[in-house]
Amino acid sequence: MLKEQVKAKWFWLARWLCRLFCLLFFRMRTYGRENIPRKGPFVLISNHQSYLDPVLCACPIKRRVSFLARESLFTHWLFGRMITSVGTIPLKLGEADISAMRKVIDVLKQGRGACLFPEGTRSIDGKITPFKPGFGLLCRRGKAAVVPVVIDGAFESWPRHKKLFSPGSIVVCYGKAISAEQAKKMGDAKLAEVLTDTMRQMQTMCRIKQGKRPYNY
Repeated sequence: MLKEQVKAKWFWLARWLCRLFCLLFFRMRTYGRENIPRKGPFVLISNHQSYLDPVLCACPIKRRVSFLARESLFTHWLFGRMITSVGTIPLKLGEADISAMRKVIDVLKQGRGACLFPEGTRSIDGKITPFKPGFGLLCRRGKAAVVPVVIDGAFESWPRHKKLFSPGSIVVCYGKAISAEQAKKMGDAKLAEVLTDTMRQMQTMCRIKQGKRPYNY
């Protein structure tokens, strides 16, 4: 119990440091935070534009969130310890990682949140690619609400071909949650399809509001 309390306190301190980082380097705006469930398990389903995305998804909200990250990121002696300390779960790419799935489900059964990027990799052009449906199993087993999250501007600040980020304007939009019951009725493939379409529409509206040219899907 004491160890868990220490982990929770460190998570909130890390969240505060991430918010400070965003304030220093980005003109960050958030919309729809009221769509985050106040209690119970939930899954943030986000598009993936840059290495910044986990920070951008989690730091604006007042719920504790765990992440999945590829196993190779944990090999660095400092960065690996940092992401482990905030509850990040290592994922083996190219195979069904049952151990990682069980850890995510355990987090959800504790009434907490998880953040997933079902595109599988960072965008090459800023667009949202069709989601892989595997996350539906986690949502069902964890009886979690599903919250679509669209990040816009992170691709311009840190595209995958650049080694370092550049300061810029970033918007994070949280869409209306899909209840655990609704997600279960849809099935995995339908849920992935609905979220892909919904988030593309959210992204289009987000870019229009900023005076940006929307992506052509």
